[in-house]
Amino acid sequence: MTTTETATEVAIDVIADGLDEPWQPVDVASINESVVRIVRLEGDFAWHHHQQDEAFLCWRGAFRIELEGHRPAHLSPGELFVVPRGLRHRPVADAGPAHTLLIERTETKQYGEEAG
Repeated sequence: MTTTETATEVAIDVIADGLDEPWQPVDVASINESVVRIVRLEGDFAWHHHQQDEAFLCWRGAFRIELEGHRPAHLSPGELFVVPRGLRHRPVADAGPAHTLLIERTETKQYGEEAG
């Protein structure tokens, strides 16, 4: 078996410690046609939707994902929530900074389909 890429360990806490600005995702790993990104959350993000599912794994702190027409999902470290494709949502971290791992398709637009 031949591979063109080498396996790499990722120190997620080290990457998270280096995130000073909110809402600036950093790619940490690629898995098939998907990517794992870490993001520092602070305050609220714009309402948006995607044509693909989007998974949020709370890494640090706590935040909620507001969902149009549904109850919000409240996440603490170690909790995972998948936003189904097409559902308008926005993450909100109003109790201080939080960090999340996003697991999504590589082509997923940060501001969703509303961004064009």
